[in-house]
Amino acid sequence: MGSCFSVRLKIESSRLDGKVTSASVPPSPRSPRSQAQILQQSANLKSFSFNVLKTATRNFRPDSVLGEGGFGSVFKGWIDEQSLAAAKPGTGTVIAVKRLNHEGIQGHQEWLAEINYLGQLYHQNLVKLIGYCLEDDHRLLVYEFMPRGSLENHLFRRSSYFQPLSWNLRIKVALGAAKGLAYLHSPEAKVIYRDFKSSNILIDSNYNAKLSDFGLAKDGPVDGHLTARSDIYSFGVVLLELLTGRRSIDKNRPSGEQILVVFAKPYLTSKRKILHIMDPRIEGQYSSAAATRAAILAMKCLMKEPPHRPTADEVVKALEQLQELQKASESLRTESVQKDKDNENDNKVVSYPRPLASSSGGV
Repeated sequence: MGSCFSVRLKIESSRLDGKVTSASVPPSPRSPRSQAQILQQSANLKSFSFNVLKTATRNFRPDSVLGEGGFGSVFKGWIDEQSLAAAKPGTGTVIAVKRLNHEGIQGHQEWLAEINYLGQLYHQNLVKLIGYCLEDDHRLLVYEFMPRGSLENHLFRRSSYFQPLSWNLRIKVALGAAKGLAYLHSPEAKVIYRDFKSSNILIDSNYNAKLSDFGLAKDGPVDGHLTARSDIYSFGVVLLELLTGRRSIDKNRPSGEQILVVFAKPYLTSKRKILHIMDPRIEGQYSSAAATRAAILAMKCLMKEPPHRPTADEVVKALEQLQELQKASESLRTESVQKDKDNENDNKVVSYPRPLASSSGGV
């Protein structure tokens, strides 16, 4: 194929059961469709030529790599905001370009799945897919650039660029990711994510979390939420990573601590025990009540029986309540500190200057 598919930038609307539905709310469940049908239904995406993306990423230079995964490598690039042509580094709009490895059919299917879902689903907590390239054997995807990278990097990479997230930011990221998951599980989308992990949670400049990488996503069932609860279990694992600062699997730790869920579960049922496994880098930033609430939520998400796990909407509500609890705790702490300062001022002995004696003995 000599050039990329030509598609219109205008968002098409589809007709279902006599009702006009926006492209942002696709019919669900989706029936299997051909590649041509998927690309046509994602007409709001931009079709890029390979040369444009090659130039935008400076010929896919190694120092432009943002990350790597099973799909391939992700490169930083620049395009003109209006013409969408390649721009000089440091000018125009920053983009992230994912390039498919030239191996096997599985990679192509994941590339197509990304377009199938992110080409139609729109939410503030899902990463935005700008476009794609399908030219000869080249398969690429173009996303909005997320300047703060992945949650995985902030939790586990030790460098001056990736600072440890504070307790408040960890809860903010968890809440944003939960909202993205709740949207996917909603009647409007009915999607099972199937790949919820810290490396797929990207963070923008304001620490808003967005879910990325939909190569393994599947349409959800028409009735029931049992399969969606597998995503909730994965959320529980990520929540444990946020609380402890430990990886879900870490072969470098002692044998009893290598699998985080197995190691942490006995600590989640006690207010005092949970403090022993909290990330030491955020010590003093949270109240005991907030840590306990978070631990209980993680434990619920990790329940063995899927029906016993909360829904994504319930997880969102629990995290919002946790945020309010933390704010109330910080407010009380601020008032207490201020009272202590006021008491110190009240108890201070005020020394007045001694009056000067008159040299003449009177007036």
